Amino acid sequence: MKIATFNVQNLFHRDRSLLEKLTKNLTADWTIELDELMLEPSKSLNQQDRIRELSFLIGFEKLSPRPYAILRRKAGFLFMKGLSHSIYNKAGNLTDWNGWIKLQTVPIHPKSTLHKAQVIANVNPDILLLQEIEDRASFEDFNQLILPEFDCKPFNHSFVIQGNDMNSLEMGIALRQGYNLKAVRTHDINEVINDDGKSLIEYEISTPSKETIWLLNAYLRKPTKDRKQSDKIRKKQVHKIAEVYKKLIAEGKTNVIIAGTFNAPSYCNSLSPLIQDTDLKDITKHLSFEVDIDKGNDGTYFRLGAYRMGVNIKQKDYMLFSPALFNKMKDSGLNRKAMWPEKHPQWSIYKSVSNRNVAASEHPLVWGNINL
Repeated sequence: MKIATFNVQNLFHRDRSLLEKLTKNLTADWTIELDELMLEPSKSLNQQDRIRELSFLIGFEKLSPRPYAILRRKAGFLFMKGLSHSIYNKAGNLTDWNGWIKLQTVPIHPKSTLHKAQVIANVNPDILLLQEIEDRASFEDFNQLILPEFDCKPFNHSFVIQGNDMNSLEMGIALRQGYNLKAVRTHDINEVINDDGKSLIEYEISTPSKETIWLLNAYLRKPTKDRKQSDKIRKKQVHKIAEVYKKLIAEGKTNVIIAGTFNAPSYCNSLSPLIQDTDLKDITKHLSFEVDIDKGNDGTYFRLGAYRMGVNIKQKDYMLFSPALFNKMKDSGLNRKAMWPEKHPQWSIYKSVSNRNVAASEHPLVWGNINL
């Protein structure tokens, strides 16, 4: 049984507010860097690539993020202009409003969507956990139309849980033939509704070997400017997840996996109720764990294995196993071939990943193969 977890950062379209948060404080730095590069009398190939990348990030490129459509009042009517339309299409004479409406989502680059599928196809799991997807309809389009382009059969079953934050960052699961969803339960791990608060999703799954596994999918509080407060909230979430895990074990349900985006490195005190205070085992500590060691000088996200196996100073995505399953692990690993490295990586990426805009995600896919 091969299981994987992947934060895809949406499949086809992403909430504009998420993009604005990422670029808000960087535009000035990008502009200064671009000015310096443009003043160079001769430019290397790397510098030319960087100029193209900065042009896109600042908004000079034609591929810069734009809304699906803009509504405008013209000649007494509302009209809609799509990305590829050179004329306005009549929408209707509804109001006297005269202005513009920016839609809340922007399209993801088609190559990025293809790279998401390529990563999933390369691993080809039996059970796939997903974080940050738009909805089930989007996943089914991706499942039925995009995955087959990489000789990957569509998953037989899919299920998506709608969150409370209304920004299309939902969690879901996809299953192959023979793996059946027997029950779905949600556990409220948030004291208050916040902008990225998710429920803990518990899946009870029967396998072809007639064994049953309990899979807990979690998306924890992101760091904020008030780091102490966000860590405090995350630790309370983790306490509640640990309680759910211990209850399952006490009931004799020993085949348990906890996976998802925890948004903190393993040494962070906010994760200690799971990492240190339970018998759960991190997949990165298994002897079979496969990852390309980063021999470069990139100090940002995912130098997994940079110093030794299981060491990652910027880990965000996890897969934790109960001892009963950890001891049955055959092989495991991490796929970051479609991630865009910030500086100069020494691990291999797909040749088609030429810039950050077409990368699959800022997160890798983590997978494990269990002899169940």
